Amino acid sequence: MNYKNTLNFAREMDEQDELKRFREQFIFPSFTEDEVIYFTGNSLGLQPKTVKKAIETELEDWGKWGVEGHFHAKHPWVSYHEILTPKIAKIVGALEDEVVVTHSLTTNLHLLMISFYQPKGNRNKIICEKKAFPSDQYALQSQAKLHGYEPSDVLVEIAPRAGEHTIREEDIISKIKELGDELATVMIGGVNYYTGQVFDMEAITKAGHKVGAKVGFDLAHAVGNIELKLHEWEVDFATWCSYKYLNSSPGGVSGLYVNEKHTKNPNLLRLAGWWGHDKEKRFLMEDTFRPMPTAESWQLSNAPVIGMAIHKASLDIFEEAGMDKLIQKRDLLTGYLEFVINDVSSRFDNVDFEIITPKEQNRRGAQLSILVHGRGKKLFDFISAKGVVADWREPNVIRIAPAPLYNNFEDAYRFGQILEEALKQ
Repeated sequence: MNYKNTLNFAREMDEQDELKRFREQFIFPSFTEDEVIYFTGNSLGLQPKTVKKAIETELEDWGKWGVEGHFHAKHPWVSYHEILTPKIAKIVGALEDEVVVTHSLTTNLHLLMISFYQPKGNRNKIICEKKAFPSDQYALQSQAKLHGYEPSDVLVEIAPRAGEHTIREEDIISKIKELGDELATVMIGGVNYYTGQVFDMEAITKAGHKVGAKVGFDLAHAVGNIELKLHEWEVDFATWCSYKYLNSSPGGVSGLYVNEKHTKNPNLLRLAGWWGHDKEKRFLMEDTFRPMPTAESWQLSNAPVIGMAIHKASLDIFEEAGMDKLIQKRDLLTGYLEFVINDVSSRFDNVDFEIITPKEQNRRGAQLSILVHGRGKKLFDFISAKGVVADWREPNVIRIAPAPLYNNFEDAYRFGQILEEALKQ
């Protein structure tokens, strides 16, 4: 693509965009004098306009039916999560029996680690990436303590090499081989939240399995952003949130994946709750847990219907748009934003920007992390005051995420104009 940093070029690209109509299906913030450029879909996605009606439908049914809404609502609450299953299974590349929408992200991570981190003897190590999202680190540390270990003795963090910002996959695989039969579990973010690096999950999974370890991923920054083939890759487990690229409300419901070879194992340790019990016998109130032979057996309690209604409203949009087309636009849009940033910064001798997100399309999604040497928070505050909703991460990184469902090429061009204005200050 021969990009041009001009308004005409940006508008021509928008005119040719097959997905342009979806922008009108979202509510953009209006808290600044300037029109907002919303680049934080990697933190909290925008609200679909259909969400209000979705919530009202459930509130009306609650009012009309009371507890009987579990069976007689328009979307019966007792099985509400099942509406979401085929939609999310398609997005993550899984069989329907391998996924369920339930709980919250870190809750699901703990539930999965109970099942897939079961250290025995010398096989007690956990591999994760250095500078993982802090909640992941806290969860892994506490899981180590749960089994009586000091986290520093069993957690093995893979860091970028000196002078580099991203982690080399060869270093992850090398460490997996080195640990061998000491390795119990690999748990890595499929997309690193800080740099936006996409990991080769298939290769990591194969390497982990070769030494007898279980392999899982936190897909918070991956789901709805990159192509996922969890079943084909034979990943053991994964979990994700719904409020970033999936636009499903702050603190919205989470999803989890468990490979079918594990879901059908009734002896695999689960923390049990009645919503994971055999659904045909759930209301018999039996006193012995019978796990369903699906990912549903990791459920604890009945569905948070309001959150799931919001999630359904967004997943309906994804289903209509299609991940293939979203990924195609994502690559064009992210590439254009990268071009604009580099074009603007090249005109200033005193500017030292460094995009630390990988340049290769297969190693990144809809995110660019900009290391702003010598500019720091002052630059971020300036663009924020001009209506750019981005994300600041200490010590000196601005993260921007052009979400293909609602961002367009003119957003990228306008961002460049604001960035140029900031650099002239």
